[in-house]
Amino acid sequence: MDAARLDKWYDFGIIARQEETPMSATRTEMTHASARGFDMKPAEEALAILSRAQVEAAEAVQDAVPSIRAAADRAANSLRAGGRLIYAAAGSSGLMALADALELPGTYGIAGDRIKVLLAGGMEMLREMRGGPEDDGDAARAELAAVQVGPGDCVIALTASGYTPYPMAAVEAARAAGASTIGISNNRGAPLFDRVDVAICLPTPPEVIAGSTRMGAGTAQKIALNMLSTMMAVQLGHVHDGYMVNLVADNLKLQGRAKGIVMAVTSVSDEVAAAALEQAEGGVKLAVLIAAGADVGRARELLDEFGGRLRPALAVLGR
Repeated sequence: MDAARLDKWYDFGIIARQEETPMSATRTEMTHASARGFDMKPAEEALAILSRAQVEAAEAVQDAVPSIRAAADRAANSLRAGGRLIYAAAGSSGLMALADALELPGTYGIAGDRIKVLLAGGMEMLREMRGGPEDDGDAARAELAAVQVGPGDCVIALTASGYTPYPMAAVEAARAAGASTIGISNNRGAPLFDRVDVAICLPTPPEVIAGSTRMGAGTAQKIALNMLSTMMAVQLGHVHDGYMVNLVADNLKLQGRAKGIVMAVTSVSDEVAAAALEQAEGGVKLAVLIAAGADVGRARELLDEFGGRLRPALAVLGR
């Protein structure tokens, strides 16, 4: 944490100076300066404090950009080579992982069997969140073994504190199996960081409700995961000029979006875009190349030649 940002937190009352409030071992357990009497504040004032804390949490992600880039490289390399992206987390961090993972197949056309989420306590935790399973490192090791994690995979472990046993054991098992490992935590010097290939530190300020890491810490984790998986998709060729060109158009809204993407990228009419999508059986990348003048066979060849990336394929077609 740079001194300027720390001073800003002091000035805005987001964190108390050490002489004012005893500090816990980790920032995620510290007491926010606005916590005293928080339950007595007018609702508008309390909500303004919560909102400002979320903004500060989001700002903490900026310093992690180099690490997020490195993590995206590893994730993309694993998927490109036929491996999998495996998330391992507990509690609120697990929910952030699940939210990111579940949208990747539909948004970027990544096969569902290439994305896995290991949640402490299993998916039944989505009905009732219990704390105990996060301490079960043996369960994490068993689940990594069950999915046969290997050298081609990339494992992302999330823990706000940086020492939760379940994700810690998950990355240890992953590294032992030769997989790439990424660790995300909200505390500097987290033990997790010593066990991963890429450490993403998101040093969020103390929570307004002390230790409630579903708030600021969770916000920062969600932003970091959004950035990581989006950059991963860019590297895999699934983004072109800000369009999700590998989406799975499985409803009317997305079918309309797919047609709009073909029209925007190639400047063809509604009718031509629709016909191209029909020939491509809904595949947006294929449809773009068909609309640009290639037949289906040539379009497939170009995508294979350029690793699924549209820009060099379109250049061959003079577009």
